[in-house]
Amino acid sequence: MELKQNIKLAVDAIVFGYADNKLNVLLIKQKFGILKNQWALVGGFVKDNETLNDAVNRELKEEAGIKVNYLEQLYTFGDNINRDPRFRVVSVAYFALINSTKLILKADSDAEEAKWFPINNLPELAFDHKEIIATAQLRLQSKLTYQPIGFDLLPKEFLFSELENLYCTILNKEIDRRNFRKKILSYDIIEETEKYGNKIKGRPAKLFRFNKQKYSKLHKSGFLFEINFA
Repeated sequence: MELKQNIKLAVDAIVFGYADNKLNVLLIKQKFGILKNQWALVGGFVKDNETLNDAVNRELKEEAGIKVNYLEQLYTFGDNINRDPRFRVVSVAYFALINSTKLILKADSDAEEAKWFPINNLPELAFDHKEIIATAQLRLQSKLTYQPIGFDLLPKEFLFSELENLYCTILNKEIDRRNFRKKILSYDIIEETEKYGNKIKGRPAKLFRFNKQKYSKLHKSGFLFEINFA
C-alpha cells in the first residue's frame, strides 16, 4: 500500500513562572510568516536527527534564551487537523517550571520578543495554544497536591509565606495556613536557614530551602507527599 503522508512534527513548551503572587506563562511573539506579531508558546519543528527532548530544549534556548530544570511531556495535540493554518502539524507539548524571579529572557531565532504573562490575563494566542495552556494548568494543579514540584517555581531560599501563597495562587483556593505549615514541616523535606527575608512589617521571618536529595531518598523508600484541601 502506498503511504501518502505530509504531517509535520512539532514541540511546544508551556513554561510556568511565579512572581508577585501570580502564576505566569512564557510567550513569544512570532517574527515571520502569516502569524507574524501573534503571541504563541515557545516551540517549533523537530529536526530529523534530534529527539523530542532535544528539540524542546533547543527551542527554549533559541527563542527565549533559557534552560529549565523541570520538564515533563504533557500531551500530544493533533486531533484538530486544522490546528495550524499552514499545513497538518502534530505537536508534542511539554510543561516546564522555572524560578523566574531573576531570569533574563532573550528572544532570538524566529521570536521577535519573549515575555511573561499572568495566566489570568493572556493575549490572543496563535494555533490552539490557549487549549494547550489550559491542559498544562490542570496538570500543574493536580501534581502540586502529590509531588513537591512547587519548589521549582521558588528561589532556592524562600519565606514559608511564599510557599503558602504559591499553593493558594495555583490551586485558586484559600488554605488553612496553620495546618499547611504543620504538614509541610512534618515531612522534614525543607530546612530552616539562618537567613532572614526582607522585613516588610512585623518581625522578620527566616528563609527555608527544599532538600531535594532528602526527598528523593524518602520517595525511593515509599514516602508519600500529599497536600489536600477541602
